Amino acid sequence: MKTAELRKLSAEELMTKLEESRKELFDLRFKHATAQLQKTSGLPETKRSIARILTILKEKGA
Repeated sequence: MKTAELRKLSAEELMTKLEESRKELFDLRFKHATAQLQKTSGLPETKRSIARILTILKEKGA
């Protein structure tokens, strides 16, 4: 998601997105370790997404 879209979400929705992103990152890392991951560019994209969500949560004070 883009930053502008994330800023429109509530703190609860952001926490849900954060959980989903962290689970996705875990799955990507697991697939990468077992050589099942085809598109490795998903790892840094997911890390950036998590960082964006955390930044917005801190801005909102949640």
